[in-house]
Amino acid sequence: MTHSASDRIEELDRLAHDVIARHAAEVDKQGLFPRATIDALAAAGFLGAISATEVGGWGFQPGFAARVIERVARECGSSAMVLCMHYSGTAVLEAYAPEQIRREAAAGTHLSTLAFSEAGSRSHFWAPVSTAKRGPDGVTLDASKSWVTSAKHATAYVWSSQPVEAEGASTIWLVPANAQGLSVAGPFDGLGLRGNDSSPVAAQNVVVPETARLGDDGAGFAIMMQTVLPLFNLLNAACSVGFMQAACERTAAHVGGTRYGYSGDSLADLPTIRNYVARMRVETDMARALLFDAVDAVESGRQDVMLRVLESKAAAGETATRVLDLAMRVCGGAAFRKDVGVERYFRDARAAGVMAPTTDVLYDFIGKAVCGLDLF
Repeated sequence: MTHSASDRIEELDRLAHDVIARHAAEVDKQGLFPRATIDALAAAGFLGAISATEVGGWGFQPGFAARVIERVARECGSSAMVLCMHYSGTAVLEAYAPEQIRREAAAGTHLSTLAFSEAGSRSHFWAPVSTAKRGPDGVTLDASKSWVTSAKHATAYVWSSQPVEAEGASTIWLVPANAQGLSVAGPFDGLGLRGNDSSPVAAQNVVVPETARLGDDGAGFAIMMQTVLPLFNLLNAACSVGFMQAACERTAAHVGGTRYGYSGDSLADLPTIRNYVARMRVETDMARALLFDAVDAVESGRQDVMLRVLESKAAAGETATRVLDLAMRVCGGAAFRKDVGVERYFRDARAAGVMAPTTDVLYDFIGKAVCGLDLF
């Protein structure tokens, strides 16, 4: 039986209500990996959403993945980020990994993630300083990765290094998370996205076979720019949009249900409050419209695709910060309590601005693109 995208999103709505929302607060409070959510998404097939049908996936385009991330983020930012990184890694696996790995990703038994960010290159993720050297037993990797989402829970990392011998900025590898010589710092104890298990990972004399290479030696930059960056930016923007959607819903519910005892009027009866809520909704809808215009640019191969991809993450990230600031302001002192629900999104939304490519880097890229300059 073939299921449409709409059918799948309806199924996701049920999962969001029955599983994701139920665990989200505890995931955030305890800094727990969202195991129940990821297992439920895997069992329902969502981890294989962008995997090809020939390996058992659903074969959907980036727009569907963005809708999935947006819906998950409305309930749990940590779960959305884990899924965002899985889809970003899966896109590389689909293009370059052996069929068996692709089948495992499609089946949800292989949780993927990216290992690009490094202490030595910071937000310039496209220029790794980690090394890959050929030896008698294979290729030896040495690295200090600064942030890897799902660090302790991923099956394998889509890993960047300097080339072994080819020209180019980088090479991409598939590195098993249990490889000898890998060490994960942690646990993650951050401001937001507290359950996404984002930790530094160090590699000391980690040996992988030549067959672990994804793509050609030295071709990592092209893979990052053509395969990873467009999808990651769209999904990261979708995550921010999901936070804004949740903030609008929860803020409207709070002001509609909170009344002055002396008059019986609700907060929503005040024009100033309605003005703030309106601004939240307008900014949310604007960011979402830009996101799905960028999706259209990617899926239809429009000439402005790179500009829209860059704009989508920058706009959604900054807009989410403003919208959540307004949510905290409108909900007042009650917003500082966990039960109103906007405080968690307020913290989670901050991550987009510092997640490579950071908002400042994106604005530099966008400025170059508008001025007709080379991005790199």
